[in-house]
Amino acid sequence: MSIIPENSGRFFPFHPSEEKSWLPYWIALSLVPRFSKMRLKCLAEFCEFDFEHIFRLGDDTLQGLGLDEEQIQAIKQFPNQDIERVQNWLSQDSGHFALTYHHPKYPHSLREISSPPLVIYGVGNVERLHQPQLAVVGSRNPTEAGKRLAFDFAKALTELGCGVTSGLALGIDSFAHKGALANDANTIAVLGSGIDVCYPKRNNALFANIVNQGGCIVSEFLPGTRPLSHHFPRRNRMVSGLSLGTLVVEAAIKSGSLITAYYALQQNREVFAIPGSVNNPLTQGGHHLIKQGAKLVESVGDILEEFSFFTNKQGSKPSKNIQKSEDQSLALDPLLDSVDYEATSVDLVARRSGLPISVVLTRLLEYELRGLVSSVPGGYVKLGD
Repeated sequence: MSIIPENSGRFFPFHPSEEKSWLPYWIALSLVPRFSKMRLKCLAEFCEFDFEHIFRLGDDTLQGLGLDEEQIQAIKQFPNQDIERVQNWLSQDSGHFALTYHHPKYPHSLREISSPPLVIYGVGNVERLHQPQLAVVGSRNPTEAGKRLAFDFAKALTELGCGVTSGLALGIDSFAHKGALANDANTIAVLGSGIDVCYPKRNNALFANIVNQGGCIVSEFLPGTRPLSHHFPRRNRMVSGLSLGTLVVEAAIKSGSLITAYYALQQNREVFAIPGSVNNPLTQGGHHLIKQGAKLVESVGDILEEFSFFTNKQGSKPSKNIQKSEDQSLALDPLLDSVDYEATSVDLVARRSGLPISVVLTRLLEYELRGLVSSVPGGYVKLGD
């Protein structure tokens, strides 16, 4: 049995033959409230890494080791039903897995944060947890332009070898996962519920697609756990903890996406934000982050400047600007130039371009089919430069 050096982030002995017998104790410890990895280390060393012995310690000894009354009671009440539930879930499918903090496959980036989950439950391709990831997060009710940005940035990142991590929420999260799936499925979804509880239910198909196409779904919550409001900040710190950095696409000034960004800062990870119109409340969060020192992002190249080890498939460093498609070059067209990134009425487009309404309607339909504009209540919005 080998002991991993402490500075690697894993300070427990590990042997594959012991993993199954150790798992119940890890599950029990994961349910102890406010139980930090340093408190765990203290207990484990005191018991000479005999985890079963931890649960035989007396109240006075546990108190002397720094545990409070609530933590002591949690250790005394061994969660047999919860453990049985986990073991039943693991036996249902070979794609189900549980990684304890000391397991070699536990993601190193997550070990480095101050409060890593002691057990991760997952389904899908576990190797995704060891590939470089960028978190892409944002509003649950984004604009059409925001949806397109999330999709395009995620797709471009995966094309360059960087995976995309997000929270499977509606809006920006969903489009980020879909953008990754459009390329090579290098995406991780982190849940604020049990691993077997898809939330929101509207994303059941996306959940299945991520798993079926080679992505990975993870959660720190026991199977069967309902999605409760206080779970989502914990989910957010795991999203940022799995990632090299966090990109905020669209977010209001008070949103869960900013919580994810703040966790990233605390974890000494990079934070990026896409700017937008000062009249759009969904850009205020990103603008606030930029004022606080987040990097303003206009292209994937702006992100990759911070991560020099990413290269494109030919091995050369990508250019700063995303290559524009033939359709996007039409941005120089007077009619397309008359459409704003906010809802623009057909009448206003006609006045700006000097074209008849009939021509404007025909051309706007053509541009919508090409993905350059999108019809919204009140008119059209531009989706690209």
